[in-house]
Amino acid sequence: MEIGVPKETKDQEFRVGLSPSSVRSLSDYGHTVFVEAGAGLGSGCTDAEYSQAGAKITSAVAAWERALVVKVKEPLPNEYPLIQSDQILFTYLHLAANRALTERLIESGVTAIAYETVELPNRSLPLLTPMSIIAGRLSVQFGARYLERQQGGRGVLLGGVPGVRPGKVVILGGGVVGTEAAKMAIGLGAQVQIIDLNLERLAFLETLFGSRVELLYSNSSQIEASVPEADLLIGAVLVPGRRAPILVSKALVAKMRPGSVIVDVAVDQGGCIETLRPTSHSSPTYVESGVVHYGVPNMPGSVPWTATQALNNSTFPYVLKLANQGLAALETDLALAQGLNVQQHQLVHPAVREVFADLAK
Repeated sequence: MEIGVPKETKDQEFRVGLSPSSVRSLSDYGHTVFVEAGAGLGSGCTDAEYSQAGAKITSAVAAWERALVVKVKEPLPNEYPLIQSDQILFTYLHLAANRALTERLIESGVTAIAYETVELPNRSLPLLTPMSIIAGRLSVQFGARYLERQQGGRGVLLGGVPGVRPGKVVILGGGVVGTEAAKMAIGLGAQVQIIDLNLERLAFLETLFGSRVELLYSNSSQIEASVPEADLLIGAVLVPGRRAPILVSKALVAKMRPGSVIVDVAVDQGGCIETLRPTSHSSPTYVESGVVHYGVPNMPGSVPWTATQALNNSTFPYVLKLANQGLAALETDLALAQGLNVQQHQLVHPAVREVFADLAK
């Protein structure tokens, strides 16, 4: 099969869909990979390395003209005309928060498989997890930075010092993102709360963190009590395929101390904090109600070498199945089939169909 790897066009998105080692493995199986010139430079992968691995270095248009296109982030409007009806698109899509892209994919007739909805029988998300780990860890790293006074924050050191209390980190959601954020916050010496609806998950987190994290059941009263006390508020809520629920209202954000920081990792699914809107690596923050908001939807793009390697470790087995079997892979791999969002001008994934009921036929 011919496989295309375009260069990512999202603001400061330096990850790449396939690494040279993945290209070499695909070439060993007899497939031909077309990599857009410069696609891997941001991740430390040169065109020469791709050529040595067996890839053909080409233009963006030529990379998109392949039966299977492997990306990292969703196509942007400038890429819409390149999407073709007779190809498979394999990438992160997050359609629930992007009506324009959803309409374009339906119109094009492409078979669109989303990394974030590939789901194993145990309900785990193998292609979302590595980026969730990275985003969770980065959420505290960035949050600590923007708490600095020079960055617009209130000047709080999360770890505190002897005689001065540490900063307080409140994490909404105890899944992969929330767990990884808590690990980082604990490592810095912060006070940490995790708020989650799942009592089984909270019990598991107790075995992981013990008394180092305050584990609280999620309801409106608890959120209203915790959020105003947070120096750093992290949104880590995920409902696969659906928009994230709004847990923190604009009025509640206004009760936070001036210079506090919000990092919403759920922003690519619409965000769980009402005042949060998508930002970019070039302009990552804004201030509303005196609170610094960070809403970059492609946070792992800031550590592209690590992120590309981690993503390829997870996606490659599925890429190989698609290359070897084509659409028949959706019949032989039930987890991959869960990733199918759009096919033959139809919305397929149930959660996305619920979001865009008027587009579902």
